[in-house]
Amino acid sequence: MMRGIRGATTVKENDAESIWEETRKCLEEMVTENNVLPSDVAHIWFTVTEEINAAFPAKATRMLESEEWKYVPVMCATEIPVPSGLKRCIRIMMTVNTDVPASEIVHVFHNEAIQLRPDLAQKD
Repeated sequence: MMRGIRGATTVKENDAESIWEETRKCLEEMVTENNVLPSDVAHIWFTVTEEINAAFPAKATRMLESEEWKYVPVMCATEIPVPSGLKRCIRIMMTVNTDVPASEIVHVFHNEAIQLRPDLAQKD
């Protein structure tokens, strides 16, 4: 069965190193918490708010430990610019093949992005 794993983080500055570092940390936790292997992943979508344009956050996927991540399709897009939306935010939607029930998927929110879904960000 296919399931989505949500992740989100924010950056303090619009610079490539911050974008890649914060995205990598979020991805690593998504993978670890959900026992995901690169071969389980159908694709990963990354979206950014309009203030982030110094780098593609998808490049962080290639920084993960396993060489197999280079085969996972990744794509970036810009979020809808809602005036009241969270600024400097990177969102991740990882689509995986898994037998884990939706209620047991661990979604990961870092930094200011915790406020997007505090109900999912809290761990038991």
